[in-house]
Amino acid sequence: MNFLHNPIPTTLNKDIENAISIISSFIEPQEVQATESIIPRDVLDTCSGIAVLTVVKGGIVWSARAGSGLVIAKLPDGKWSAPSAIGTAGFGFGGQIGAEITDFVMLLRTPEAVKAFSRGGNVTLGTNIAIAAGPVGRNAEVSGSVLNTAPIYSYSKSKGLFVGISLEGSAIIERKDANSDFYGRKVSATDILSGAVPQPSQAAALYSAIEKRSTNAKSATSDSHPPTQNTSSNTQL
Repeated sequence: MNFLHNPIPTTLNKDIENAISIISSFIEPQEVQATESIIPRDVLDTCSGIAVLTVVKGGIVWSARAGSGLVIAKLPDGKWSAPSAIGTAGFGFGGQIGAEITDFVMLLRTPEAVKAFSRGGNVTLGTNIAIAAGPVGRNAEVSGSVLNTAPIYSYSKSKGLFVGISLEGSAIIERKDANSDFYGRKVSATDILSGAVPQPSQAAALYSAIEKRSTNAKSATSDSHPPTQNTSSNTQL
C-alpha cells in the first residue's frame, strides 16, 4: 500500500480508514516488502494499546511537524476499545531541508502508556514517557534478543526527502471535537479507552486487520455498535 495518507486532521472516520491501511502495511506479510520488517507477533500480542499517526514534517534549519490519527486500548477481556482521535505537533532544529510524510504505528506496551494517551491534555513523547524503535522480524528472530524496555515501541515508514523522523519531542493531543462529532456527544478519551464506549461498527475492519497478525485476539466485531450508543464498563484508567 504505497500511497500517501493525509496528515491533516479531518474526521475520526477518515482516521479509521487510514489506520486500517497503515496497520496492514506493518503486520500483513503480503503488504510488507520484506518479512524481516514486519512487527513481531509476540510484540503485538503483548501490547496494551496501539496508536497510529500520519505526520508531515517540513522546514529549513528549523522544522515543524504535525499529524493526526487514533489510539485504541486492549481491554481486560482481550478485545479492543473504541478508537479515540489524536493529533501531534512539535518542532525541531537541524540542517535538514525538505518535507516528508511518515506513517507511524506505536505499540503502547504498558497500561501507564495507555493512560498517558487518555488524560485529556498533552503528553510529550521522550519527555513524559519514553519511546524507542521497536524490534522487527519473525518471532524466532526476536525471542532471543534483548528487547528495549521503553513503554512505547515506534515503527515508521517515510515518504519524501528526509531519511526518517523521530517522534521524540512531539506532543500527543486528544482531538476532542473529532471524538464528539464521531460519537454524537461529548465523550472523553478516558471513557473511550476504558471500554465505557462500545466498539463502533465503523471500526470493525480495523480490529480485523489487527487480528490477522495477533494470536491472542478475541472476536472484535460481534459486539460492535453505532458510535452514538454507550455502555458502562468496570475498566478504569
